[in-house]
Amino acid sequence: MFDDTPGRGRLARGLALLVVVSLFAPAGVAALSPDSGGTPGQVGLEPGTVTQPADNATVVGIQGFHFQGQGSTKKPARVVSAGPQGETNWVFDGGPYDATWFYDVDPLANGNLLVVSTNPEGTLVMELNRSTREAVWKERFDMKDTHDVDMLPNGNLVIANMRNWDNETQVSDDRIVIYDRESEEFVWEWTFRNHYPNSTDGGFSEDWTHVNDVDRIGDGRFLLSPRNFDQAIVVDRESKEIVERLGEDGDHETMFEQHNPDWLVSEAGNPTILVADSENDRVVEYTKRDGEWERIWTVGTGQLSWPRDADRLPNGNTLITDSLNHRVIEVTPRGEIVWEYYATWGAYEAERLGTGDESNGPTMTDQGVSGSYRLTGSAGLIEGTGDTNTFAATVQNTFAGTPVGGVATEFAVTWSHVTPWVQPVWMDSWAFASLAAGLLVALAWGLVELVLARRRLVEFVRGVAG
Repeated sequence: MFDDTPGRGRLARGLALLVVVSLFAPAGVAALSPDSGGTPGQVGLEPGTVTQPADNATVVGIQGFHFQGQGSTKKPARVVSAGPQGETNWVFDGGPYDATWFYDVDPLANGNLLVVSTNPEGTLVMELNRSTREAVWKERFDMKDTHDVDMLPNGNLVIANMRNWDNETQVSDDRIVIYDRESEEFVWEWTFRNHYPNSTDGGFSEDWTHVNDVDRIGDGRFLLSPRNFDQAIVVDRESKEIVERLGEDGDHETMFEQHNPDWLVSEAGNPTILVADSENDRVVEYTKRDGEWERIWTVGTGQLSWPRDADRLPNGNTLITDSLNHRVIEVTPRGEIVWEYYATWGAYEAERLGTGDESNGPTMTDQGVSGSYRLTGSAGLIEGTGDTNTFAATVQNTFAGTPVGGVATEFAVTWSHVTPWVQPVWMDSWAFASLAAGLLVALAWGLVELVLARRRLVEFVRGVAG
């Protein structure tokens, strides 16, 4: 890279310095801009597109970003309520309750909310009064990183207990349990390793199943989402057998590390699953016909960024939590965005009040809709949600259809799902990519300089050593 000849060496170093400064410049400009220090795209909690006002409030559980239990004030965790026009009604900060991360939020029959949160010490479940934003009751469990708890009709809690790892035996005890709040006992348990080969997903690990959802779908049946197994399953409570299964471990064409599947039934009686297909950056709907699952509907492929919830509304639209685009959107069956709310940072789940828990609307089959649809109509307040492409999307689109298209897609997906957690909130994806490239060039430059100076360094060390 550099010649030992003094003139050529100075020229090469000057060019390298110019390249590094040029690559660092976009990040510097972003850091010095008047709006620096805000949220992604300088957007906080605010409406985007609203062409069809919602008929009720929408509550959103926002995960936020924390490192070793310490929260980021620029990427806060909270529960928020948005009104029909996308206006922010209220914001709940769980700090006084030691709620570090927020996940599932479910409307209860009495008008309150069942909220799931975690901290480094375990799981906190509370009934939150929507009017006062105070806990009516709360339960704490020695369970790490729980994403979903649902209330059964009798008041008991069904819990998706992930990361239930035994350090001594090196065995995963990930499970589903029912907790009786009156007796303060676990009264039912279903453990994954009793129903799956221990080699599933590469074998036991601390986060073997990452089971992120459990829904009661009728008397005696639960719909489960073992995310790392790339499938959604239905378990019979009495027999404890798996009686329905969509997807399989490693079948990324069907689903890839999904979140929060919902169970619907068509007018013809066909089982249907609507699911946020997270790692595939899309929302999909499958219907079972003649014993086989068939993909009926897909929306937002490559436009959504790690969606983690999708609910079918009574009007036939779908409410989608587009996590790493930091928003919640209501889309028509053909992909038009009619309601959009920007909810930074890292929205996990959203529920439209008055529509029940999870999905409560018609299937796509019953609406006469099938096929794959692109999203249209976003306000585009955050990079990548409108007409502007992110760095990752541009890489993927540029190399699509070429011999390196597969590698480019894998890189783009990994980049878009990982970098937001470390990218400063005041920096867009292009500035962050430029900064990363500058650091790589600077590192390469430093290594070359070390190689060129190796003889002098050896002589120096020998001299010091006598």
